[in-house]
Amino acid sequence: MRGSSLLPGLCFLLSLSGVVAQETKGTCTRCPQNAFCVNATHCTCNHGYNSESREKYFTYRFETCEDIDECKPPTSIHCGVNAECQNTIGSFHCHCVAGYKLLSGKAQFSNSNENTCQKITPSKTTNSTKEMQRIIETIESLLTNKTVLEEKRNITSTVTDILQTVESDVLNTALKAPDQEIQKVQKSTVAVETRVVTDNCSKEVTFSLNAQVNSMEIHCKDVIQGNIQARQAPLSMGFPRHVYWSGLSSPPPEDLPGPGIEPASPALAGASAVAFISYSSLGNIINATFFEEMNEKDQVYLNSQVVSAAIGPKNNTPLSQPVILNFQHMKVKSGVEIFCVYWKGTKEGGRWSKDGCALKQVNETHTICSSTHLSSFAVLMALHGQEEDPTLTVITYVGLSLSLLCLLLAALTFLLCKAIQNTSTSLHLQLSLCLFLAHLLFLTAIDRTENKVLCAVIAGALHYLYLASFTWMLLEGLHLFLTARNLAVVNYSSVNRLMKWLMFPVGYGVPAVIVAISAASRPHLYGTPDRCWLHLDQKFIWAFLGPVCAIICVNFVFFLMVFWILKRKLSSLNSEVSTIRNIKMLTFKATAQLFILGCTWFLGLLQVGPAARVMAYLFTIINSLQGVFIFLVYCLLSQQVQKWFGEIIKSKSESEAYTLSSRFGPDSKPSEVK
Repeated sequence: MRGSSLLPGLCFLLSLSGVVAQETKGTCTRCPQNAFCVNATHCTCNHGYNSESREKYFTYRFETCEDIDECKPPTSIHCGVNAECQNTIGSFHCHCVAGYKLLSGKAQFSNSNENTCQKITPSKTTNSTKEMQRIIETIESLLTNKTVLEEKRNITSTVTDILQTVESDVLNTALKAPDQEIQKVQKSTVAVETRVVTDNCSKEVTFSLNAQVNSMEIHCKDVIQGNIQARQAPLSMGFPRHVYWSGLSSPPPEDLPGPGIEPASPALAGASAVAFISYSSLGNIINATFFEEMNEKDQVYLNSQVVSAAIGPKNNTPLSQPVILNFQHMKVKSGVEIFCVYWKGTKEGGRWSKDGCALKQVNETHTICSSTHLSSFAVLMALHGQEEDPTLTVITYVGLSLSLLCLLLAALTFLLCKAIQNTSTSLHLQLSLCLFLAHLLFLTAIDRTENKVLCAVIAGALHYLYLASFTWMLLEGLHLFLTARNLAVVNYSSVNRLMKWLMFPVGYGVPAVIVAISAASRPHLYGTPDRCWLHLDQKFIWAFLGPVCAIICVNFVFFLMVFWILKRKLSSLNSEVSTIRNIKMLTFKATAQLFILGCTWFLGLLQVGPAARVMAYLFTIINSLQGVFIFLVYCLLSQQVQKWFGEIIKSKSESEAYTLSSRFGPDSKPSEVK
C-alpha cells in the first residue's frame, strides 16, 4: 500500500488501465472488446483471441480477450524454410527472411504450403547494403559524438533535421535497388529495415517491419504510391552537413566517416518503399523533458527506443488506416501511466506530442500504439504522486486498526446503553457501523486487484460505504440544526418524528442510487490496475467527490446557523440554563465530528508544493483515527455513558464479592489441615 493513498482519501489513488466494455453484435447486453455475442446469451472472443479465463463462452462482462501469439508455443506456426512467423493483433502471417522473396512477389503468406521463398539475385544487393550501412554509420557517429552535440545551439532543431534526413536517405537507397525487396541493417545503436513494393498488392496485405526490439505494421495500400514520382529529387548522401550539422558553431570534423556516395538518381517509377528505423541512444538526447504536457508533480521518462517510420518516394501521404507500433519497454514497472507520443516539429525545434497517437494495448513488458500519421515515435511513462512512504504506511495500519476497535466499542455502547437511546444515538450508531465496514474493507481488500471482477465489486462496496458515512454525517448536521432551532432537548418530539422518517431512506437509499447509476453507466471504471477504487478516467472520481464536497458544504452552513442561534439565545437573560448547556454540548460534539469527518478531507487537496509532505502526514493521522475520536466524543465524554460504565464495573465488583462471601461465609467449613 502506498503512503497517503492508503487512506479514506481514495480519490487520490491513480491508475492506468481498465476493462473497456463495448456494445456488441446480437442482443447481449455487453461483451468485452474483441468479443461478440452468441445466441443472445453468451460472449465469445473473436478469432485470434483467447479469454483470460480460457473459457470459450462466458457471461461476465469484465472478462478480457487477449491476443493469441500463434508464433510461440503452444501454437508455434511453422512457415517453412527461409521464412519466419510474424504475430499481429488478432492474427499472424508468414514472410520470407531477409535476402529471400516469394516467387509470386507477394509480401506474405499463410502457412508452409504457400512457401516459395527464393534467394534474391545479389546483383545490386551488395552495393545497396553497403550504402545503407554507411548511412547508419554516419548517424551513429553523430549521435555518439558528445562533444559535437554539446556545442549545438538548438538540440531539438538539430534532431528534427537529422530524423528527416535519415528517413529520406534510407528510402532513397532502398528505391535505388528495387529488386532487393527487403533490406535489414543493424549496428550497435541504430537499426533499419526497408521494404520495396514494385507492383500492386491486395488491400488485405499488411507489412510487418522489425528493428531491434520494436516492430511496425502498415497496410500495403498505404505504402504503394503507384507511378507517382517524387516531387523533388532525393537528398544527396554525399554527407548532408547542412542538415546533420545545423545549428553548430563550427563545421564538422573532416575525418568523421561519411558515406561518400554519389548523388542519388530519381526513384524507380512505379516503386514505393517503407522504412522503419530504431535508435537505441536517441532517447538520451530528446528525453521526456521535451514532452509538451510535462507536469512538475509527475516523474515522466522515455521507456522505449525512439523509432521512425516513413514511406516514399512521396511523403506526407494520408494513411487510410492507422499504423501499428509495438514497443518493448526498457524498464519493467507496473502501476504507471503510459503515453504514446511522436516527435512534433515546431518553430522552436520539436516536442513530444500525443496528437494522433493512441494506446491500444499495454502490459509490463510491451506497449502497442497506433498512429494516424508517420513520424518518429516513442513511449513515455509517468509516475504520479508521491513515492511509497513506509512511515505513512505504518501510521495507516496502526491508526485504522485502532479506529476499528473504537468503532466497535462505540457501536456496542450505542446499542446497550439504555440511558442514551434516542434519535441522536441512532444516527451515531449507523455512522459508526458504516465507517467500521468501510475501514475494514479498505484495510483488507483495497489491493486485491488480481481478480478484476472481485476488484470492481470491492471498489463499488467502498464507494457505497464511504458515501453512506458522509450521508449519515449530513443527517447528523440536519438533526443538530433542527434541535437548536427548537431549543429543546435532543429527543424533541417533532424532531424525532422527522428524523425517524428521513433516517434510513436517506442514509442508505441516496448512496445506493448514486452507486447504482455510476455502476450502470460506467461499470468498467470500477477498479484500477493497482487499487480497487474508482478510475480517474472520464472524471469518474466525481461520482464520489461530488456528493462528498456537497455534504461538507451543507454541513458547514448548518453549523454556521447553529452558532448564530446560540449567540442570539445566550444573550437572552430568560434562557434556561439546562437548555443552553445541552445545546452547547451538542454543538461541541457535532463541531468535533465535522472536523474529524469533513474538514480533514480538504487536507488531501492541499498535498501540493512544499507543504505536500506535511499535509500528507496530517491527512493520514487525522483520517486514520476517525473511530477513536467518535468513541472519545460520544462515549467517553458523555456523563450518561460514564455513569453506565461505572454501574457495570460496580455490579461486577459486587458480584465477585458476593461469590467470595458465599464461598467463605459463616456456614462454610474450611478443610482440615492434615
